[in-house]
Amino acid sequence: MSRRDREQSVRIALGGMLGAGSLVILWLACIVPSGWLGLTAVAGLFPVTATLYAGRAAGYMCWAAGSLLGLVLLPNKGIPLLYLVFLGLYPVVKSRIEGLRRGAVEWLLKLIFFNAALILCWFLFQGLLLPDPPQWLEEGIAIFFAGGNLVFICYDIGLSRLIGLMGHRLSRGGRR
Repeated sequence: MSRRDREQSVRIALGGMLGAGSLVILWLACIVPSGWLGLTAVAGLFPVTATLYAGRAAGYMCWAAGSLLGLVLLPNKGIPLLYLVFLGLYPVVKSRIEGLRRGAVEWLLKLIFFNAALILCWFLFQGLLLPDPPQWLEEGIAIFFAGGNLVFICYDIGLSRLIGLMGHRLSRGGRR
């Protein structure tokens, strides 16, 4: 087996193993009612690790494996759906967007991605869980989106710092 084939095999295996790790955290999110959103965000760190260690392809594989297995195996479909649409996918997409190295364009693309995911989640959850949402929610949709964007900006900044820390740790000792 050539070195290139071996490296590709390691990337595939790493993506699959980290996808299984995501699935375990998503399962925990299903059984811990008060921490489901935080645990779903933590599951999004597995694609970050795959991306940092083995490249975007491994990150996408980790995201896809965790998402698809979560939708098939987990009892609460909302949690893997949120991971599929945003919290698992965004860390990998973020690395692609930040590769542009143009601050204003990056933020614009990130906000477009987030708002598209938020709209998709809104319609999916409304169709599946809230066919007749409360009036206050429909009237306050602008506040919902404004608050969501503010929380997203904080999430992105925190995720950037965490990725920087993880990248530093990998470059010092864990990466070959």
